[in-house]
This record gives sequence, structure tokens and C-alpha cells, in this order.
Amino acid sequence: MGGGMSQPDASAGPASTAADPEPTTDGTDGAAAEPLVVVDDLEKHYPVRSGVLRRRTGAVRAVDGVSFEIGRGEALGLIGESGSGKSTLAETLLHLTEPTGGTVRFDGAPVGDEAGGFDDLRRRTAMVFQDPASSLDPQLTVGESAAEPLRVRGVARRRRRERVATLFERVGLTAAHRDRYPHELSGGQKRRVGIARALALDPAFVVLDEPTAALDVSVQAELLDLLAELREAFDLSLLFVSHDVSVVRRACDRVAVMYAGELVETGATRSVLDDPAHPYTRALAAAVPTPDPRAERPRHSLSGAMPDPADPPDGCRFHTRCPEVIPPEDSGLTSAEYGAVIDLRVDLPGRGRPRSPPRSCRRRRRGLARASPPGGVRSPRSRRRRRPRALGGRRRRRRRRRRDRCRPDPRGVRLAVRP
Repeated sequence: MGGGMSQPDASAGPASTAADPEPTTDGTDGAAAEPLVVVDDLEKHYPVRSGVLRRRTGAVRAVDGVSFEIGRGEALGLIGESGSGKSTLAETLLHLTEPTGGTVRFDGAPVGDEAGGFDDLRRRTAMVFQDPASSLDPQLTVGESAAEPLRVRGVARRRRRERVATLFERVGLTAAHRDRYPHELSGGQKRRVGIARALALDPAFVVLDEPTAALDVSVQAELLDLLAELREAFDLSLLFVSHDVSVVRRACDRVAVMYAGELVETGATRSVLDDPAHPYTRALAAAVPTPDPRAERPRHSLSGAMPDPADPPDGCRFHTRCPEVIPPEDSGLTSAEYGAVIDLRVDLPGRGRPRSPPRSCRRRRRGLARASPPGGVRSPRSRRRRRPRALGGRRRRRRRRRRDRCRPDPRGVRLAVRP
């Protein structure tokens, strides 16, 4: 993968790696300008268990050895197809999901079970979740939901309301929206509430998981302008998770391309998207629609589906879909022909051998074969032979008969009643 990586600061030259730190504009030395977030070989594997004893037989490699850095006041865009592990990476980075391996350093301090640092991480980081409707409590007003981080930190009720009113006005809402419930707001307004809640504790790092998904183009533009304004006003570092390449091009300084749990290319946004080095990045950039119907589109299309993260292919994980895959020397096939052979091999279950169904499925099939004739369709005569099931069932009718055999008399005398 290292051959497909494009460096973001290649034009900076040797001056960017000077040994002597240079003073910054705020009077601090260069040591204070170290990256705010440093991720090194981060992994998140979900165990796969099977059998009666539920033993571990494999693992779903959702995030597999990811490393990157985010500077202070910088916006990093994370793009890729659905299922590539972007949201899992964001949650694992903030330790909302416990990582399997790797290290995370926030503001120079390691974060983990042994190293600690969770309190500082929780206070100085925030996340805007992908679905704003499910992230807001329907039984609370949006003002109470936005003030929840302040309530956990012990802020007084009056100060909470003042802070929420200020944040709502900052994100484009009014103070009257505090007393409304989530179902009374539109999708764009719910997104703004999520952003206001993320800014409640004045964080230094915010993760935005698909902040413009399912929104109109005009609302997307307003939201991107709002994020740019808030980033400058609060000096925020952002991790912008999205599958929309055009949105990342507009909102981010650098971009990281993720495929099947791994990063395939990172660098400055313009250099990566305008002149991509990896075939997968070229395919993503070519998939962006152009407003000019007469413009000639580059021919970089993807075929097939993303590999199973529980059984990733050997070597480069993109070689099963790569349009530039190199065939073996003795095959005598072109790249397109060899790619078609790989697609056929991936689509076949068991790589050419039919998989036997599980034992439970075989038993179910045998039971269906006994219950119904060949073809699985009952004849009209067999349908007529079936007894219609009465409402309540046989057991309930029996119980009713026993109860009615001896009815209590209002005068206290039990009268026998014939069935």
C-alpha cells in the first residue's frame, strides 16, 4: 500500500522537516504545533463465534491497521464506499467502541485502558452522529438533549439554558427551538441541534459522521458554510466522514481514502482528488457527477462488491475489483480478461465448489419435503382436507366446557348444567 500513498506536504521541501522549531504566531514554540490526534496501527476486530460452545472461529476485520494524524485546526476527510469501516474507525478513535489493537494519542497523551486519559478525551472531543433522529431522545426537548453534556459536568440549570440558547443562535436556530421535540424539527434542523450539542463543552476535536447525508443541496451548502465558520471561530480540528467526494473536496484540507478496513491513500485534498495515485481513488473521483452532459467522463468503473471483512483476500484487498490488476505472466490474458476471471471466481460460492447448507437448514428442508409434495405446492384436494383452525383453539374450547359444567348461582348454590 505504501507505493500508492501520496504525501500531502511534498511541496513544502526540506524546510518542513527542520530540526529547530520555529516560533508560531501566538508566541509558542514549534513543539506546541504537534498533531492534536495521532492514530497508530488502530484495529477493531469483531469475533465470529459458531458451534454449540460458541467458540471463536474467526473475526470481522472492520478496521485493520489504520494510521494517520490530524493537526490543530485541520480538517481531515475520510471517504470510501459504504461498509469500508469509516464509522467504525470514528467510534473506535473516540473509544466509544473499545479498539482491538493500536494506539491513540490525543494532545500528546496516550489514551487507553492502561494509559488512562479518558476524562480529557471525553471533555475535549465530541461527535455528530450519522442519524440525527436516533441520536436525540424523543422524550426530551432538543434543548434538554443539547444541554445533556453540561448536565453531566455539573453545570447549573440556568447556565445550561443560557449556553444552549447561545449555541442555537450560533448554528442558525432560535431560542424558541429549545422547547421543541425532535419530531417537530426538519432534518437540517436536527443536524444543527447535533452540532450545537457537540459544541456544548467547547471541544478541540469533533468527529462528523455523514453530516450532509439525506439533505437537500441548498441545505448542504448552508451546513458546510456553518461548519467552516464554526471551525474558524472555535479553532476546531475535524474528522469529516463522508462518501460524497465533492463535499470532502470543499470542506477538508486533507483526505484519507479507506477501503475494506485499510487506508489506501492519504494526502492534500486537491492533489489526491485531482491526481490520484491509487486505482480505487481514481474510481471514486470519476464517480462524481458533472453538470455538463457533453463533458467526457474518465473511464474508471468498479465491478463486483467489496470483499467480506471476515475473509479478506490476500495481498492488496482491492485486487479483486481493480481495473488495472496485473495478470500472471504465463496466463496470456489481458488485465480486463483477468479481472473478469477474478470476478467469476469471487462470485462462485466456495471458489467453484457448492457450499453445503448448515445442518439446521438441511433439517428444515427435509421437514418441508415431508409436509408438502414435490414442487412445494399443495393440491386443491389436500387444501380441502385440512381442517380450519377455530378461533381460540381446541385447548381453549376444552377449558371453556369444564368451566361451564358448573356455573355459580347468584344465591350461593352451585347448579349443575348439562353440556
